[in-house]
Amino acid sequence: MNINYVQLFVRIAVATAFLSAVADRFGYWGKPGSPNVSWGNWEQFLIYSNKLNFFVSPEVGELLAIIATVLEIIFALFLVIGYKTKGTSFASGILLAIFAVSMTLALGIKSTFTYSVWIGSGACFLLCTLNDYRYSLDMYLKKLK
Repeated sequence: MNINYVQLFVRIAVATAFLSAVADRFGYWGKPGSPNVSWGNWEQFLIYSNKLNFFVSPEVGELLAIIATVLEIIFALFLVIGYKTKGTSFASGILLAIFAVSMTLALGIKSTFTYSVWIGSGACFLLCTLNDYRYSLDMYLKKLK
């Protein structure tokens, strides 16, 4: 299998997972309680996020939820276009590992397997070990130099 296609697939897979989660918390996949909807709106997501961040106040928890959402959007966009891919994939792996640890502490290890956060984190860490990212803005900018 060609590594150029594999790295592109991983970038798109992680990006779509991030964007799907963001879409869910803003109700784009349906209302709360709809089939295959985890949250359905920001309020339900915030309740879930505050469960994961049980060790901070709800106000700090809301800030963490906003930060996580912004990072997921930025990381997804950077991964799709292939911009700063090495750093973005490493940061994405860290973010997913933080999610996994928080989920494990708050909900138990099974929840991390259901949402595949360890797999996503590992995929991001593998992605950041590559030196070239064909089909990316990084490669285009590298060729311009």
